Amino acid sequence: MASANPSWSEENFSCSICLDVFSIPVSTPCGHNFCRTCITKFWDEQVKYKCPVCNELFNTRPDLRVNILISEMVDRFGTSLQVKEQPCVEPAEVPCDVCTGTQLKAVKSCLVCLISYCQTHLEPHQRVTVLKKHRLVEPMDRLDDRMCKKHDRLLELFCKTEQVCVCLLCTVTDHKSHPVVPLKEEYEVKTAQLGKIEAEVKQLIQERQKNIQEIKDTVERSIADADREIADGVQVLTALMRCIEKCQDDLNQMVKEKLKSTEKQAEDLIKGLEQEIEDLTNRSSEVKQLSQTNDHLHFLQTFRSLKDPPPTRDWTTVEVRPPSYVGTLRRSLDQLEETLNMEMKKLPDDAELRRVQQYEVDVTLDPDTAHPKLILSEDGKQVHDGGVVKRIPYNPKRFTRCISVLTRQSFSSGRFYFEVQVKDKTAWWLGVVRESIDRKDWTDRTPETGCWIILYNKDRLIFSDDPDVRLPLRAGLQKVGVFVDYDEGLLSFYDVEARVHLYSSTGCTFSEALHALLSPCSHVFQGNNSAPLIISPVNQTD
Repeated sequence: MASANPSWSEENFSCSICLDVFSIPVSTPCGHNFCRTCITKFWDEQVKYKCPVCNELFNTRPDLRVNILISEMVDRFGTSLQVKEQPCVEPAEVPCDVCTGTQLKAVKSCLVCLISYCQTHLEPHQRVTVLKKHRLVEPMDRLDDRMCKKHDRLLELFCKTEQVCVCLLCTVTDHKSHPVVPLKEEYEVKTAQLGKIEAEVKQLIQERQKNIQEIKDTVERSIADADREIADGVQVLTALMRCIEKCQDDLNQMVKEKLKSTEKQAEDLIKGLEQEIEDLTNRSSEVKQLSQTNDHLHFLQTFRSLKDPPPTRDWTTVEVRPPSYVGTLRRSLDQLEETLNMEMKKLPDDAELRRVQQYEVDVTLDPDTAHPKLILSEDGKQVHDGGVVKRIPYNPKRFTRCISVLTRQSFSSGRFYFEVQVKDKTAWWLGVVRESIDRKDWTDRTPETGCWIILYNKDRLIFSDDPDVRLPLRAGLQKVGVFVDYDEGLLSFYDVEARVHLYSSTGCTFSEALHALLSPCSHVFQGNNSAPLIISPVNQTD
């Protein structure tokens, strides 16, 4: 028999219907060849039987027989044709370890030989009896990494005690008493955990994005406050006289420096948050990529490094506080008090009051601290002297000498503001005290002992200090506003109805939590003093 022409191409052995190499080639009466399955299916779908190539019609369905010559030639050229059909390896695919020159894509990996094979080089494993017993799996790269370094056996088990992949011999040596499971079983467990880790990472990202937005909002409010404070300062100082131009410049510089400090702090925090978001985003990508792999060993070996999120800062307690401008203008003008005493009375107290009122807090009175003579309303908003000492259980927090009561709420940072109605009262005390104030023998009511209060009776209004500071007594004082900037050490009192400033204590040393203090004084002090002190909601339209 003459040798086959080596220059023949795949087209010479292709079915014109499926365009693939003949499978059981058969011939029609007109001499054309097709796969038996292809021509049979073609005629099953036709009314008349004809040749798909030349369209010759047949009266009856032809009896098809295998074309032995074509079949033998397909068998002879089959191997070379298969090699030609095999694709070259692409990036991220496993290459054949046997190919020289152009590497073809591996179709199987042998766990006995530790070699990956293309279709051509896999042929001995499909033909030779001994090689047929080898364990073939889907193509894998880095086969050496899948072997136990100590026993040279396949890593196919997972030690739950030490969280590592082990071989069968490891279970009777180093990991003899450890519980082990197949890789697939642990893979499924870790896959379930991976979803939780991904959700946690996404939540961390969202929390930090929220932190960034809150910081940006704070900065925007700070800028607005700064602009407003500067504008008020310009208006007031311009109205005073040319002699206070330096005071105006100093005020502007002070406000801008505080704003700059706040913006710098916010910028640093945002950079930190953005860096953590970048790290968490990278981690999320790694988690997502790992969740898509079906490589059990690679998954489990990589999972250990992804199980715990990257170290992050606890941002729940981090915040940017807008700089306080309350009292800034007043402190600047205090430097010129001797020459500008009259002009200071013209300060826009109304604008300042509106600014501090935005820091309103909801406070209620604590009955455990109330002197036995005091009667509190059910909502904890009102207190008056009942005139009779009640028999109540001993409590170390209770005032026993001073007819006073504290609020339940305390404050150890930031700013807070509240208002108390003093209408129809002939005497009262009002302010803030530190938490450790003496509740039994409290007599020295000064800032040095942790007490910042104003005292009122019909004849005078004073800020309790050493010495006392006597304040201008205004007729018709009905409601007092109290503002504290803990971090700035500032305490201010306001006549809410008249919308004027009463007094400010600057440079206060607040070293512990502060409570608001209310004392309605004796119900018969300076006449009829039975009216209650009432913690009132803030109405900025007053």
